[in-house]
Amino acid sequence: MAYIKVSGTKLVDGNNKETILRGAGLGGWMNMENFITGYPGCEFQIREALAEVVGKQKSKFFFDRFLEYFFQEDDAKFFKSLGLNCIRIAFNYRHFEDDMNPRVLKTEGFKHLDRVIDLCSKHGIYTILDLHTAPGGQNTDWHSDAGTHIANFWKHKDFQDRVVWLWGELAKHYVGNSWIAGYNPLNEPTDPTQTTLIHFYNRIYKAIRDIDPHHAIFLDGNTFASDFSHFGDACKGWENTAYAIHDYSVFGFPASPEAYVSSDTQRHRLRRSYEKKREWMDQHGLCVWNGEWGPVYARKEYEGEAMDEINKQRYQVLKDQLDIYNKDRLSWSIWLYKDIGFQGMVYVSQETPYMTLFKDFLAKKRRLAIDAWGVDDSAVRHLYQPLINHIKKEVRPEHQNLYPFPVWKLEDRVGRLTRCILVAEYLVAEWAEHFRGMDETQLDKIAKSFAFENCLQREGLNKVLTENASLVKEAQT
Repeated sequence: MAYIKVSGTKLVDGNNKETILRGAGLGGWMNMENFITGYPGCEFQIREALAEVVGKQKSKFFFDRFLEYFFQEDDAKFFKSLGLNCIRIAFNYRHFEDDMNPRVLKTEGFKHLDRVIDLCSKHGIYTILDLHTAPGGQNTDWHSDAGTHIANFWKHKDFQDRVVWLWGELAKHYVGNSWIAGYNPLNEPTDPTQTTLIHFYNRIYKAIRDIDPHHAIFLDGNTFASDFSHFGDACKGWENTAYAIHDYSVFGFPASPEAYVSSDTQRHRLRRSYEKKREWMDQHGLCVWNGEWGPVYARKEYEGEAMDEINKQRYQVLKDQLDIYNKDRLSWSIWLYKDIGFQGMVYVSQETPYMTLFKDFLAKKRRLAIDAWGVDDSAVRHLYQPLINHIKKEVRPEHQNLYPFPVWKLEDRVGRLTRCILVAEYLVAEWAEHFRGMDETQLDKIAKSFAFENCLQREGLNKVLTENASLVKEAQT
């Protein structure tokens, strides 16, 4: 089978026939995220805390079983049944390298990644490998697993050297696998210099191409895959390369400025936001891939009777975005395949051991607004507003907008540092304490909560995705 290639503005197969990749991100798996699986803070924190509570051996056992159950053949079959054809696999560098033993490959990292790639290929599903977490943190968010709001990856060359080394090792391992549609070397960079990113991309491109001339490379824009304004003519040296935007809309989140009614004005705003992100690619005749996008959804246990109306609006946002993408024949990967009920195509049932065990803790976590993604801080806003007001009063207006503004406004920065880093850190031990005294049989039962058989399907979302996957087939015939 031939490799997927970039040809001008399109992805093509071995016969040079246009191939439109449409699927989802496998997030929360080999790169765990707090809102996806219900823990506070960052992945490295909960792994350390669980090892303290149950011991290193049982902690390793639990996370290995979690990885095993989270994506299995039933998941691949279901995904394929929707007509989707590509999964973007997010992974953490820590599976392949240890901070205390840098540049020594941990081959056990390939155990589950190889397994899922092979499962997907068995069912005719392409994969894109996404380094979601880099040493030091390549962005300012929780999902870079650095535990800070500073993206230190851009401040220390050695962090960058290690990622160049890692992609060399990954390229050696996967160079012959044509079911991998491509490599996504760095998720959502936030480089405050704007130019260090371009130098790094030149290095990572060369490191991959020295070993693997075949696979397509998907490069994220700066500032969370939204800004290509400093890329200039860099693309002239990058062959078989596509460019990744992440096209989230504020209308799909609790912080939406207004109810979404699909008005002409609102749909124009959707289109303009999307066009602005891909403007540089269109000017240069380059291929665009939407690596992440999608609304979050209300839940009965939190939003009550308002759930249906909220989700009706979110599904309309989804449909209107897809209408834009279909007209442009855009490849996309919606975020997210599986979680505990906030955004996933499938989600863990409330009746499972995991959700039963953490029911009260999850409610507390939501009330305290310690997850940044899709946050509703209404229950605690009065506690933090005086601090926001104090900063606004004492800091000159021209100094209040710090990078990555406008993605992070002053209010968002205060929230990230106080709720999502500080308060979250204090709750890590409480999360781990839920496992105290458990043996391996009990730990296995908790981990198995994430198996497909124990998940529910978000039928409204999946119906829309299936309808749009069929539109792609019609376009390709």
